[in-house]
Amino acid sequence: MEAVLARMRALDERLPAQDGVAVFNRVYLTVTETLQRRVRDGDFPAPRRAQTLAVRFAERYLAAVEADRAPACWRPLLQYRRHPGVRPLQHALAGINAHIGHDLALAVVATCHRLRCEPGALEADFDRVGDVLVSLEERIREDLMPGPDLLEVADPLTHLLGSWSLDRARSGAWAAARLLWTLRRSPELAEEFRESLDAGVGLVGRCLLTPMSLRPRAALAFAARA
Repeated sequence: MEAVLARMRALDERLPAQDGVAVFNRVYLTVTETLQRRVRDGDFPAPRRAQTLAVRFAERYLAAVEADRAPACWRPLLQYRRHPGVRPLQHALAGINAHIGHDLALAVVATCHRLRCEPGALEADFDRVGDVLVSLEERIREDLMPGPDLLEVADPLTHLLGSWSLDRARSGAWAAARLLWTLRRSPELAEEFRESLDAGVGLVGRCLLTPMSLRPRAALAFAARA
């Protein structure tokens, strides 16, 4: 796990603090450090399984943000990472949406292949990883929610972000992982499902990144850079 943590820390040092990817990276770095600590403390009965899943999971995110062409689920965050009308909380949740909604299912399948086991053998570890994410989600929302100077966007932002649920995303990821494992002997169907999953999660991400407010001059400046 140290290797993926080192790559995340390098990203944190390299990216501007306000960059949308940097916002998500800080959140995910905290999650991964917490997972590493819990594995070392013996909170996971099968540490090798838990660590393999956590590493495969993190590698998918790192590959996406370092790729020339990222999966569809990550493109909204990459495209809107510097948009002046998108709030840090939106960037964080858009990254979590892409990572849980798409990457987690593929990481489960990759872990099953690596360890030569069925998804059911990973269910307890999957749930414990999810518990770490849930425990951090409320803190993330509190830390990144706009302050009093941005009250004019608080109501639409609350409405938008309240429509997304980490619990539902986790449940969907587990169902997708089981289906992909079932389809492993039908490569064409598996690829079709992966593409559909990627596109669907990307659409949700684009909605989460709807700009809340943008002055005309800032909008023109962003459009000129895009």
